[in-house]
Amino acid sequence: MRLLYGLPNIFTLLSFLLRSSTTNGQYPPLTTSDSNITTVRSPADRRVTISFKTPTIGTCTTVFSTQKQYTGHVLLPPFTLAPIQQNYSINTFFWFIEARSNPSTAPLTIYINGGPGSSSMVGLFQECGPCEVVEITKGQLGTQPREWGWDRSSNVIFIDQPNQVGLSYDTPTNGSLNLLTSAFSIPPTSAPPNQPAYTFLNGTFGSSNSNATTNTTEIAALAIWHMLQGFLGAFPQYNPGTRPNSTGPGVVGVNLFAESYGGKYGPAFAALWEKQNMLRLSGSIRSNQTLEIRLISLGIIQGCVDDLVQGRYYPIFANNNTYGIKALSMVDQLTAANSFLSATGCQQLIQSCREAVDSMDPNDSGDVSTVNKICEQAHQNCNDNVIAPFTNSGRSVYDIAQMVPDSFPPSTYLEYLNSANVQAAIGAVINYTESNSVVQSAFIATGDYQRGNQISQMSYLLSLGVRVALIYGDRDYICNWVGGEAVSFSIAAQSPLTSPFYSAGYADIVVNNSYIGGAVRQYGNLSFSRIYDSGHLIPAYQPETAFTVFTRIITGTDISTGETVDLSSFATAGDRNATYTNTVPDLVSPKCYLRNVGSTCTSEQKSMLQNGQGVIINGVLYDKESDWQPPAAEVESLAGMPGTVPLSMTASTASMSSGMGMVGGESRTTGSLPTGVYVATGTPSVTGRGGDKKGGAASMRGGGVDGARICYYVLGWVVVMLGSELVGLF
Repeated sequence: MRLLYGLPNIFTLLSFLLRSSTTNGQYPPLTTSDSNITTVRSPADRRVTISFKTPTIGTCTTVFSTQKQYTGHVLLPPFTLAPIQQNYSINTFFWFIEARSNPSTAPLTIYINGGPGSSSMVGLFQECGPCEVVEITKGQLGTQPREWGWDRSSNVIFIDQPNQVGLSYDTPTNGSLNLLTSAFSIPPTSAPPNQPAYTFLNGTFGSSNSNATTNTTEIAALAIWHMLQGFLGAFPQYNPGTRPNSTGPGVVGVNLFAESYGGKYGPAFAALWEKQNMLRLSGSIRSNQTLEIRLISLGIIQGCVDDLVQGRYYPIFANNNTYGIKALSMVDQLTAANSFLSATGCQQLIQSCREAVDSMDPNDSGDVSTVNKICEQAHQNCNDNVIAPFTNSGRSVYDIAQMVPDSFPPSTYLEYLNSANVQAAIGAVINYTESNSVVQSAFIATGDYQRGNQISQMSYLLSLGVRVALIYGDRDYICNWVGGEAVSFSIAAQSPLTSPFYSAGYADIVVNNSYIGGAVRQYGNLSFSRIYDSGHLIPAYQPETAFTVFTRIITGTDISTGETVDLSSFATAGDRNATYTNTVPDLVSPKCYLRNVGSTCTSEQKSMLQNGQGVIINGVLYDKESDWQPPAAEVESLAGMPGTVPLSMTASTASMSSGMGMVGGESRTTGSLPTGVYVATGTPSVTGRGGDKKGGAASMRGGGVDGARICYYVLGWVVVMLGSELVGLF
């Protein structure tokens, strides 16, 4: 999910900031009368209940009609997280989808977006889920299969967390949402005078009580461990660690992929799960009442991991990126860089925060006010003085090649998830909100962003044999790839097993027989991938490349080619630096979404909405009705709606007895059906590298680059004098 936890007083610019919405004057259907909902108690903890249903076919249209799906909530009653003071219920929403091929033996991938406070339905509907929302006709939305959905190679579960995020809740509470200001009102109230009724909505949400949600990453990790105990207990057939005749962890297993603030979530969640496994073995917690979560790989997508490492690269990347974009004046760049290093600046305040945590709040409970104040001050200083100056450029922090407002990827799914038939189909108890400012504020108040420890956690995971993969798009500023590369080196420095990572070179990521999608440095179980021409939400920008990298990670192959290798000694070969330079794509005119006004609408469009001007079609503002363009004719045969099967849906899943890839070909398919992942037999000639061409290996945003015009350059050292210290950028 895009980073919410960012720049003070400019959240409406820098985040999805409450792309929240409710149905037009409607409340979710009552689930108490839904006979299709099954409720069971967790075999692992009888206090925990799991309520779930199979969504009506067509709700999320998959390639095969036989791919099972489950949506529902795992209820953790009050005090489940004891000794943490959890005096509220946690109802965590999940959406599970079977793999297209061999789901009974496929790996399980857990997908979590970031924020903090952002829903993982972003990942499902905008990035890598099995379906995407499309317009069918005027006034009718549906879903069609996503060619490069990650169900192509894995069972996948998308989880809304922490509590009150997305479709997760504590206590269902009626309220109002002003779409023009993103302001909530509890209890419900009337629209302000002269404001159009369709911009002010009533619905049901979580309580908006900041004391009824998680406020640190460590507490969130424990809550999700308990949630997964419930889910895997109810669905043991999807837990590779408990399947009959389960093979070793190098073959199948549980994979965790986390995005953006997931750079903090992912390492902490994974490390806690491994700790719980150790406690089971030692008898400290009962092994007959809990389940092992056997982690195979951790993927961090565009992760903001540690500002102590990444912070110095914000002002550098703003002006020294592979697009030749200069977003800061030299004065602003030097000022921001000095602010990071000064005696009272970002770097020193982070160190003070971590010293306070170690001495006074070592369990990251977030309930020591002195520690919270020190860490919140560090967060505020880093944002104000190091990160925020970029916003004066008017460029998107999620895609430096675009200006704000930036409406990519499309927000169509917000309208879809808040329609009554979809809410009934998935058993929603509350209206959908993409991001939650209450959760965000709770994390800010504890200074969670700067508490750290994620790098040492990833080093620990490597020592256990877990694969750790960092994946970064090269057009994102807020968690930029140069800082991400620095994180990879910091991990290697703490892990003796991966010390040769430094000497590994960058190899091309060969996506298909005509396209290079990025560059990867890999040694053993540690890898760092730079994805060309991608902003913050990598699978939305480069769907085929993202899927290819994902699948090679979870199968433990060479990320460059997909070939089988011995990871105990494998290292990529190539240049020391990822030096490919990109072409800046054309600017794209923003599209104004009614349910995402703050991030997608210009000032003129906001004024139109306020004054009731224009026309809303499928959740988008147009000047006049004739401006709406109907979708292509084939969409009607591809797309489903709740209860409606598309004509193109295939009745059975693919069987792939000979493995997942196809050597030297596009990918393994069953007839023309999309399954499998490409395995390269060589590097393609320069016919495609990077770029934004629609479809296939390239991005869903327009534009493009001609491979014949590709050039290379070496940044070398960009040296900036900061007092007595030199800062370098390779």
